[in-house]
Amino acid sequence: MKEGSLDAPVRHPIPWQEESFYDEEALDQELRRVFDICHGCRRCFNLCDSFPQLFDMIDESPNEEVEDLSADDMKKVVDACTLCDMCFMVKCPYVPPHEFDLDFPHLMLRHRAVENRKGKTPFVDKQLARIDRNSAIAGTVAGATNWATKKDNGFTRGVLQTVAGIDKRAHLPEFEDVPLTHKHPGNGPAPNSDAPAFGTRAAIYATCYGNFNDQTSGKAALDVLAHNGVQTRVEYPMCCGMPKLENGDIPAVASTAEQVAAHFSPIIDEGFDVVALTPSCALMMKFEWPLILPDNADVKKLAAATRDLSEYVVEISKAHGLMPIVPMEASIGIHFACHSRAQNMGPKAMEMLKLIPEAKPTIAERCSGHGGKWGIFRDNFDKAVKVGRPAARAVAKNNPDYMVSECPLAGPHLKQIMEMGNQDAVPERIGHPIELIAKAYGF
Repeated sequence: MKEGSLDAPVRHPIPWQEESFYDEEALDQELRRVFDICHGCRRCFNLCDSFPQLFDMIDESPNEEVEDLSADDMKKVVDACTLCDMCFMVKCPYVPPHEFDLDFPHLMLRHRAVENRKGKTPFVDKQLARIDRNSAIAGTVAGATNWATKKDNGFTRGVLQTVAGIDKRAHLPEFEDVPLTHKHPGNGPAPNSDAPAFGTRAAIYATCYGNFNDQTSGKAALDVLAHNGVQTRVEYPMCCGMPKLENGDIPAVASTAEQVAAHFSPIIDEGFDVVALTPSCALMMKFEWPLILPDNADVKKLAAATRDLSEYVVEISKAHGLMPIVPMEASIGIHFACHSRAQNMGPKAMEMLKLIPEAKPTIAERCSGHGGKWGIFRDNFDKAVKVGRPAARAVAKNNPDYMVSECPLAGPHLKQIMEMGNQDAVPERIGHPIELIAKAYGF
């Protein structure tokens, strides 16, 4: 058998509507088959906590074999997976079309789907995944919410840790009282008719984080695109469903995909590209939804029309050119987020920041360790810090003038790791790279 494949990785549609997908005996056999391959390879030892846990349990078992592992042992591996996709995209030599046909993240997803169907998804996980409900409530009383969730509010954070298991040390995002869709709905007809990209249209998918929490990257994106003659509108039909995917609630994700794709379908027909502010959401729309609903025409249309924000700016730069950018003699440390890497489009943040004359960007390709909502839990926070420490060191190497990450969760988490490590240079903010383009333009 050949060790690896020179062919590009491919992914199979997820057969979540077939009863065989939920067959627990078949799932157990597939877990052991895949874990045995991983045990013999071990190239993913430094990615996330799933693989060290797996390898340690096998090494410490009586016969040092996967067959020694119990169902509870294997669940520990599943629970440590953050669905970052890095093992599939950058490490594993046995992904399809290799005959081993190994897709580790989607196998973890299958295990969670079985648990979810049996009602075993933890209550707190299920409630946290109800993003739109939670954000509507929190935004209505944003002042009180933000006060209660601050790290230095020992009483409320202690209660939250006791009741919900959310680590009192973990950074939690603040909420805005007015959503981005209401505050900055777009620019209508492109205001800058002299700009080279005049005639281009972008429907900005605000994403839950960009709509309800940190709106800085959304405002920066609107400023940059408007300055370059792009007609914009801001849309937010609902959350992309990534938190529910993490829970294995595939039917809920499918329902979300149907509704969001139907919302954007007529907008795409009007000539708009769809630009996601958050890499995780772009990944869902481009790749995960088409694997969950492979026969849905609107989902296919949306996947083809969707661009990551950095990807979109680079595209219009290559197609039309950009308005001149003021030189910025600055070093920039870029964290290459996992869900940006998983989109298989290359380091677009790096390409975008190279458009700033005299800027000196460097890139760090390591996981931040946050993993969606995984890293905020008391059982995971210390591991999230441990996994993210090499990324924090790499981004801060040589004390750059600015540090950025396309992932809005990774940025604050890396900043917190730097603070916990008493690093000499901790930035005031690790925001989206589009913010530096906006800054160079004078916004």
